[in-house]
Amino acid sequence: MTATPSPTLLILNGPNLNLLGRRQPEVYGTDTLADVEKLCAETAARHGAAIDLRQSNHEGQLVDWVQEAREHHAGIVINPAAYTHTSVALLDALATCEALPIVEVHISNVHRREAFRHHSYVSAVADAVIAGCGIQGYAFAVERVCALLAAR
Repeated sequence: MTATPSPTLLILNGPNLNLLGRRQPEVYGTDTLADVEKLCAETAARHGAAIDLRQSNHEGQLVDWVQEAREHHAGIVINPAAYTHTSVALLDALATCEALPIVEVHISNVHRREAFRHHSYVSAVADAVIAGCGIQGYAFAVERVCALLAAR
């Protein structure tokens, strides 16, 4: 008897999130990307899922990983960071993942910040958007992706 493999969720993080905990702690808090990874892994495990957390400061790398997710991941949690507001390329890549649940997450409440942060290209293809919950938003996002997978 062969065990069914756990679904793996891609947790994708955009530019400057490698500096989480050190960059603008008054906006993003003091938790690190390692803390995010631990939180996501624990949350996913409660649902029988695994995570693959990645971060890049390069738009093309993020696009490549989204394209890879189509074949290797069950869902996507994405914090596109600054690319939220600028990347049509990321939008187009995510649009090819119509079979996967996608949840956009932001640590800060982007709607209480500068006006240019109020528009998200990614939201057009996301099944849900979570903002302003600190890193707990990642746990909410993982929960939502798992719920969407369970409903299928």
